[in-house]
Formats: sequence, C-alpha cells, structure tokens
Amino acid sequence: MKRFFIIAVFLILLALVCVGIVGFNFMRDAGIKQYFATMKPPAATVSTVVVKPSEWTPGVEAIGTVNAVRGVDLTVETSGIVKNILFHANQKVATDAVLLQLDDAVEKADLVAQKAQAASDQAALTRAIELQRRGVGTDATLDAARAAADASAAQVNKLQAVLDQKQLSAPFGGTVGIPKIDIGQYLAPGNSVVTIQDLDTMRVDFTVPEQQLPLLKIGQTVKLGSSLADMSFAGSIRGIDPKIDPASRLVSIRGEVANPEGKLTPGQFVQIRVELPQENNVISVPQTAVTTSLYGDYVFVVVPAKPAEGAAAAPAKPDEQKAAADAAKPQADASKPADNATKPADAKPADAAQQQAFTISQIFVKLGRRNNGMVEIVEGLKDDDQVVTAGQNRLFNGMSVAVDNTIDPSKSANKEVQQ
Repeated sequence: MKRFFIIAVFLILLALVCVGIVGFNFMRDAGIKQYFATMKPPAATVSTVVVKPSEWTPGVEAIGTVNAVRGVDLTVETSGIVKNILFHANQKVATDAVLLQLDDAVEKADLVAQKAQAASDQAALTRAIELQRRGVGTDATLDAARAAADASAAQVNKLQAVLDQKQLSAPFGGTVGIPKIDIGQYLAPGNSVVTIQDLDTMRVDFTVPEQQLPLLKIGQTVKLGSSLADMSFAGSIRGIDPKIDPASRLVSIRGEVANPEGKLTPGQFVQIRVELPQENNVISVPQTAVTTSLYGDYVFVVVPAKPAEGAAAAPAKPDEQKAAADAAKPQADASKPADNATKPADAKPADAAQQQAFTISQIFVKLGRRNNGMVEIVEGLKDDDQVVTAGQNRLFNGMSVAVDNTIDPSKSANKEVQQ
C-alpha cells in the first residue's frame, strides 16, 4: 500500500511539472506574440524638402566636339629635300610666315638664266620697234620680237612660281603643331608637314533629335564644358543644318565660342547645353527624391500621423505642435548658422519635434524635364508637400519617420537652380 501511494504521488508531481511547463510555454508564446503585435518599429530618419513653385530654365543638352574655326594640315605642293625648318612646336605664327624651305638651288639658277633671256628678248623687241618707226623694219620681225619677249616674261613668272612652291607659308595666323618632317628628308607632293590651328575662336559641332529642332534658332546661347556641372564657356549658335539625317533622325548644329585663354583644344569632347527661355511656377524636386520601379516613378511625402497611429504620450500643447511643425520643415538656407543655437529656448522646438509623429505616403508622379540635379514634376505633387530626398531606400508606405535636415544632399542642387 505504501509503495502504491509513493507511485501515485510521483505521478501527480510529474503531471504538475508537465502542466507547468506547457502552461509556461503557452504564456511565453502569448506574451511574445502580444509584444510584437503592439511593438512599433523605430522611426526612420530622413531628409526632406518642401515643394515650392520656382523658376525653371529649360535647355537642350547634347555632347559635341570642339574644332578650330580655321585649322588645316599643311602639305607641300612640289617635291624636294628639306633645307630648313623655320618654326617650332606650339609657335604662334602670322599670316604668310615661311614655315619650311626646300632645296631650291636648281630653280634659282634656272630663274636667273631665264631672266637674262627675258632681258635679251626685251632688248630685241625695243630695237624692232625702233626699226619699225624708222621704216626699215618689217611687221613680221616686230611680231616675232614681241612674241619672244612675251614668252620669256611668262617663263620667268613660271619659274618664280616654282621657286615659291619650294617654300611653305602659313595661310593664316595661328598656332602650329609638332613638325612631322626632319632636315634632309625628301618630301613628295601631298606629304603632311604640320598642322596649324587658329585657337582664338572655336566651333563646336553637335547633334540633337529632330523633335528638339523647333526649339533652336540662330543666335541662341550655347554653354559648354567638360561636364554639366562645369559650363565655363559660352557662345552662340551659328548654323543649323537644314536637312535631318534620315538614318539617325538627328540634325547637325554648329556653334562658335571665344577661346581667348586657349583652354579649349581642337578635337576635345564637351558637354553642351542650349539655354531656352525661362519659365515660372514650375514644380520640381531633387532627382534623389524620385524612385523608379516597374510600376512607375514615385516619391515619399511626409504627413502628420493620424491620432490612432501616434505615440501613446499625452497630446502636445498648441504651442508645442506649432514648434514641432516648424522644426520638421527644412531650413530655407542651410548655409546660415543658427544665431541663437546656445539659447535655452531653442531646445523647446527639438523636444516638441520628438513628440510630433510623422508617417510617409507613397505618391506616384509623372516626370518632366531635368536640369542641374532637379526634375520637373508634371503630375502628382502640389505646393507645400514635404518630399523625402534621402533615406528612402528602406522606407515603405505608412512607415513612421523622423525628419532631420541637418545634412540634406538636395540643397546643393537647389542652389544650382537658383543661380
């Protein structure tokens, strides 16, 4: 009997332990489930910008190549041995300056002989004219003497032209390049000697789609540089090709740009922007605010949280709510330091901002033109919308956020547009 009683007590204790373990696990799972059901994820920190209508300077952007207005590769017209090179690399030369001298000893000797023959024929013509005047000369003798004198003079001009071809002269003033020949080298007609470029004025050739052709006209301002952020050169459109390339559907444009400091080099690749008339009341946001997906382009707009979604803390006073709203808006000018940053009163807006709850709403937008890091919003946004510009890669619709505009990558883009 005693043995049976011990076994029964042991079984009862074992049952109580099992019930306790099961009850503990059940209560633990229920507690964990309730904890995660009521737990709110921490607010994500984002940077924002308030949408305001602004001035917009549209433009046509392209890429092009810079060339000198006057630039050629010089060649010789006749064969010969290089006798003297009268220039050096990157030298500025004047118009008709002699750059190269070929061996011309034979041509000079022929010219001297021909000049002597021309002088003899001219003397014979003079005597024939005098004899004709005295009546002792015949017309045939006079005509023969005149023909011989004219032929000799023409031969002198021919030999002088051949002698001039032994020299290579600059067709216009400019900067010469690196010599491609050496003294003593034999040159044949057409051999390239050096390039000469007039670098004072440059031309830039580029192409634009045919849809943008109606926007362009002669005289419009053209800005160019190594990148869209560095448009340090300005000129104007000088020519528009009247024919559109049927293969590429592009039209060729030519502009001219002053190059007084010689910073532009022929053959250089440049970014080009043709300025169009300024427009007002255009809504635009930094390009960093727009996210592209398979469903379209969208932005996140910051809105105050609904009362049911807000924190469990006591509602803020009207003064604190106003201070929180002012603190959440981005600064108008981040470059100006806070004059009263050390005053105790400045701590109140920050405390009130922590009490103010914000959520985000995903808004699909229709994009327009782009300019200087900004993109035009055709549809989807309105004035005073507060748009997220940074940190949106981890956001989702309805998520709680905290606004921090101390570091805003969109401010540089805004300054560029304002300038």
